[in-house]
Amino acid sequence: MFTGIIEEIGRVKRISIAGKSGSLEIGAKKILGGTKVGDSIAVNGVCLTVTSLTESSFTADVMAETLRRSSLSSLSVGGGVNLERAMACDGRFGGHIVSGHIDGTGKISRMQKEENAVWVHIAASPEILNLIVEKGSIAIDGISLTVAAVTEKEFSVSVIPHTGEETTLLSKKAGDLVNLENDIIGKYVQKLLGNSAKASSQAEKDDKFLKWLGGD
Repeated sequence: MFTGIIEEIGRVKRISIAGKSGSLEIGAKKILGGTKVGDSIAVNGVCLTVTSLTESSFTADVMAETLRRSSLSSLSVGGGVNLERAMACDGRFGGHIVSGHIDGTGKISRMQKEENAVWVHIAASPEILNLIVEKGSIAIDGISLTVAAVTEKEFSVSVIPHTGEETTLLSKKAGDLVNLENDIIGKYVQKLLGNSAKASSQAEKDDKFLKWLGGD
């Protein structure tokens, strides 16, 4: 589990993709402290497992499903990525619950500065937008952010200077893809409500069938 509080910006050192899967080598400093093979690190919000380590980098495998769901396939050598280690039991919960399992990608439609902050507007699919609420939480490239506004086609966040300096978000431009992870609590609520509706519908069908058998 992660919190969406980015620890550092790493740099892509190597991309090895064969077919629909492969591996990434990411240069880093801070997040390597205490990290060992088998640990989880979120790379632009994608939970990856460390398969090997050096003093200045780590390598992780990337499977086909990950490439399909995320923007990792658009990374380039030398590019920056947001990094966060899995949350320690004694750590501070500064963001929100982030699983590192990407729901899909969004596209930055525009960015505009307002005083000391920058508004970032992101277009996304209806499936993702349906689970976004104003003043709720969203993970964008692994960054825990508060939704400032949401419409039928896009949502917006306002990025403060500290977040802009500590992450890669403001280095992007209109048209760039970003990884999106909806609030997991919202996803569970949607699932439970869906199951409840299905159960209610089935109960009505069963009741009608029993009445028909009884001749009512």
